[in-house]
Amino acid sequence: MPTPLEITTHFFLQVAVILLTYRLLWPLFRRLAQVQVVAIMVAGFLLGPSVLGWIWPQAQQWLFPTQLTVGDTNVMHPNLSAIYVVGQLGLVLYMFLVGADFKLDILSSHLRKAGATSVAGVGVPLVLGGAVGWWMVSLGDYFTGKVEPWQGALFVAAAVAITSFPMLAWIVIDSGLQHTRLGTMALACAAVDDACAWILLSAMVASTQGSMNGAFLAVGGGIGYVVFMAVVGRRLLARLNEWTPKHGDTEKTGGIPVAHLVVVLLVVLLGSWFTDWCGIYSVFGAFVVGAVMPRGALLDTIKQRLEPIVSYLLLPAFFIYSGLNTELGLVLEPSVLLMAAVILIISFAGKFGAIGLAARWQGMSWREAGSLGALANARGLMELILLNIGLTAGLITAELYTILALMTLVTTFVASPVQRIFERGAWKAGMVFGPDGEQPKDAPKPQQAAESAGSLAP
Repeated sequence: MPTPLEITTHFFLQVAVILLTYRLLWPLFRRLAQVQVVAIMVAGFLLGPSVLGWIWPQAQQWLFPTQLTVGDTNVMHPNLSAIYVVGQLGLVLYMFLVGADFKLDILSSHLRKAGATSVAGVGVPLVLGGAVGWWMVSLGDYFTGKVEPWQGALFVAAAVAITSFPMLAWIVIDSGLQHTRLGTMALACAAVDDACAWILLSAMVASTQGSMNGAFLAVGGGIGYVVFMAVVGRRLLARLNEWTPKHGDTEKTGGIPVAHLVVVLLVVLLGSWFTDWCGIYSVFGAFVVGAVMPRGALLDTIKQRLEPIVSYLLLPAFFIYSGLNTELGLVLEPSVLLMAAVILIISFAGKFGAIGLAARWQGMSWREAGSLGALANARGLMELILLNIGLTAGLITAELYTILALMTLVTTFVASPVQRIFERGAWKAGMVFGPDGEQPKDAPKPQQAAESAGSLAP
């Protein structure tokens, strides 16, 4: 068993390699019209068994060990546990920052459109994914023996229907769309999609354990948490802008009073703990805290100080953890490759078609509707979280994990370039995406994306 000092020393090397790999990849991905988070995600997979483990297995296993033999038992390596915990902390703080940037005013003015589009974006993929999941259970190679056909249908339906809220938020901000109707509706659809997917996953996991209490707790706890934070939490947090710490507690951390920063972090961590306990997952709790935080100088300063560390130091650990569980070599078998193609087609077409058509029906232009459909295919973080839960719970096989991880990579990779094709079409027509939809280039606009320099993905 390695000592705490050995674990720490090796962890520093692991993080340095992750950051170096990402920075080397970024110039290439920038030329491919990608955002930085995609380069970080791919770096995690390159350092796993699929690429580095195939090229130089000894080096990969030494650099990122996953198991340790203690007596006659294999246990998770302490360094893998460290990577997991740091990645989860980065994920929670990042989702708080996403919530802090969420534009509730734009959403409220387009609530009907967002609602109808979200329903379509969930409904169609659920049907397609459910049918394929039922079929996959009957084949016997993708789920473990404890999973019934209807349970497999729920899992694949959730995997196909999900849109990664954290990933999409990064893409929206990196693309300068956070002050537009397109960006706000995309995030709203992702929030609904993720909530539905987690309820389905909770129901599926609970049913395999012989109890539905987990699903009821997820729904009830989630609704109660949102109501409490919107009614009570918002008012209490608003007092931070008026609170002057007593003498002796006026130290500053990057311009933030220490007492204020501690209160905000406590609320974020407790909210994340509660929603995790309910079964919705911690990122939802952190996002809600950010969304109800009072806007002003305090929140702006907190965002400016936290964003670089969270986005480029803590969060990449999550991607390497997911990459270590993916073995793309498993897809090379013809039957598995065919199933991967089926999953990829229904995942992309179901999301893009359903959301694009629903958005057009709600009055958005074809270009804006197409952009929305493309962005909805950014599955990234949340899909990987779902897969990790299914794998650790002993519900899915390595083959299904790899198929869905590959689908996640491909759909997330194409989301931004396809969206920019529609955006370029609007530009050529003399239009841009604004807070009320497509508008002429010279129309007066509120805050521009340039104002968010130093935001989540600079």
